[in-house]
Amino acid sequence: MSDKSNSPAGNSPHALPRTVAGVRIPTGELAQKTAQFVRSVSSGTLYNHVMRSYLFGSLLYDRRGVPYDRELAFVAAALHDLGLVKAYQTPDERFEVDGADAAQRFLREQHMPAERVAVVWDAIALHTNAGIAMRKRPEIAVVCVGSGMDFSGNELQRIPPDALEEILTAFPREGFKQDALDNILSLCRTKPMSVLMHPFAEVGRRHLPEFPVPTVEDLLLAAPFEE
Repeated sequence: MSDKSNSPAGNSPHALPRTVAGVRIPTGELAQKTAQFVRSVSSGTLYNHVMRSYLFGSLLYDRRGVPYDRELAFVAAALHDLGLVKAYQTPDERFEVDGADAAQRFLREQHMPAERVAVVWDAIALHTNAGIAMRKRPEIAVVCVGSGMDFSGNELQRIPPDALEEILTAFPREGFKQDALDNILSLCRTKPMSVLMHPFAEVGRRHLPEFPVPTVEDLLLAAPFEE
């Protein structure tokens, strides 16, 4: 994981830009505290990724005219990868659940109402499962769409070139691909069973000799039945 001292270009240590590519960034106390918290515990590369995730997802939903709670979407996007920060990793849980649990603890400390915390928990826990997240409320889908777009470029053509340039200038990628691969491999090495039946297991099988996680076929054929 990158050194967290790498600060995101274009941002002061104390405040976020009010808008990027026409997308409004919430200016309330909770949003600002959340951004400061994530910046303090994450690498610069990871922090920029979660900010781009919010911007990509929100830009698409704004252009479609879909109403959503902007503060909820921002907070969920900002916190969605806490499970990749070693301080918040448990020995066994998937990184999405670790991140959702860490976000829940942080937001309870900020006295966010329980029903809003629950939305953030779902958004983070489901952000790698588009088939489910896209059937949930828009704040959850925004995080899924935005993080997926920044990770794989899925549907990036829907972002206007000038908006894309502005987002990448405000929050540069700074070696994101290699950083993400390093994070995935770290999970595969340190808690391999947390990626059981998870897409990250494919990365472990490709890169790590004697990777111990069985495939879905292995699980099926090993079931203790005669047929």
